[in-house]
Amino acid sequence: MTSPATAITDSARVDLDRQRRCGFPEVVYCEGKSVEAVEQIFEALVAAGQNAFATRASAEQSAAIQRRFPHARLNAVARTIRVPLAGEHPPVGKVAVVTAGTADRPVAEEALETLHWMGCAVERIEDVGVAGPQRLLAVVPQLQDCDAVVVVAGMEGALPSVVGGHVACPVIAVPTSVGYGASFGGLAALLGMLNSCAANVTVVNIDAGFKAGYVAGLIAKQTATVRKQQANSCG
Repeated sequence: MTSPATAITDSARVDLDRQRRCGFPEVVYCEGKSVEAVEQIFEALVAAGQNAFATRASAEQSAAIQRRFPHARLNAVARTIRVPLAGEHPPVGKVAVVTAGTADRPVAEEALETLHWMGCAVERIEDVGVAGPQRLLAVVPQLQDCDAVVVVAGMEGALPSVVGGHVACPVIAVPTSVGYGASFGGLAALLGMLNSCAANVTVVNIDAGFKAGYVAGLIAKQTATVRKQQANSCG
């Protein structure tokens, strides 16, 4: 039996109740879906008044959504699509997205777009990898003011541990499939991050910018809520 909170399309059952249960709508993973399927899912989400977001979108899928929703926001580097609602609220919480190098940017962009979709304030800090440690030291004050930090790195994956030693907030490490042969498509970075001695570092899957952004966004939103409650109780 179909729930009123489920929209049936030709190829999907769109979970319209997820925003109530989990705080945010269902996210569209575009790989393996036809252009028509992505369009139908977006139409169902927008018709339900939900802030539609998609990851791993092809150029054809992005173009089709923008034709259907001219105000859609596309990021070709991140391969994301956002169709924001009118009258979005001011951003809350603060997350920094840090990259070790320029090659890590596509994964970082996916995390950034996810955080924008979630309504978080975001700071972008690029190209501060451990090969030039002085670059990271210069931006540490910016990181110490954050509710969470997403660190995106390939090669040996050392940067999250270094960042973790400078901040009091959670650090979400994202290994990328960047590096020479012995990096094994990001596996070396993944294992290095999992073995981090920094207690505040946790790790998501290889190239999982969306997952890192989502977890960081949840942390930031919850932290902002607690701060607001404390301010109200003191007032």
